[in-house]
Amino acid sequence: SGKLQVLFSILHSAQVAREKVVVVSTSTSTLDLIDRFIRKTADLDSVGDGLSHSSPAAVRIDGRTHAEERQRIVDAFNGLPHPHGGRVLLLSTRAGGVGLNLIGANRLVLFDSDWNPAADQQAMARIWRDGQKKRCHVYRLLTAGTIEEKVFQRQLMKGELSGSVVGKERGTDGKEEEEEEE
Repeated sequence: SGKLQVLFSILHSAQVAREKVVVVSTSTSTLDLIDRFIRKTADLDSVGDGLSHSSPAAVRIDGRTHAEERQRIVDAFNGLPHPHGGRVLLLSTRAGGVGLNLIGANRLVLFDSDWNPAADQQAMARIWRDGQKKRCHVYRLLTAGTIEEKVFQRQLMKGELSGSVVGKERGTDGKEEEEEEE
């Protein structure tokens, strides 16, 4: 699909920049599809990033992930040595709620939108935390003329996403900046 192609492009750019990415979806079956896509198409070792071939291309946190394992995954993703290390974290919207600190990444992809705009806000806040030293980028993927476009329009009407619409960035000082796109 077109969204998977855009996601692959984002992951490739992050790989070249040696940056980590959080990919968020409301659906675990979508996360399964993305995981298969990443494993088939993304060779995270190709730019010499130091990951061993035994490191998974992506790690994952969803509702089935136990609390202890969740913390091990977060620690590894944020940079602590652990066999679950990886450059891409797949995260279900609901499992990525309050309290999860993912400052190891500075890119977040909202693959689909939640009906509740606060859930998307919480997901975005996972990388914009105290201790984040890099400029953060949030990508919202949606396809024109689909239900997901309507979900996003509804979110905008609710007004709860005013400061985090596509095109906003948060710099290292924590302040949002406009980014022009052509």
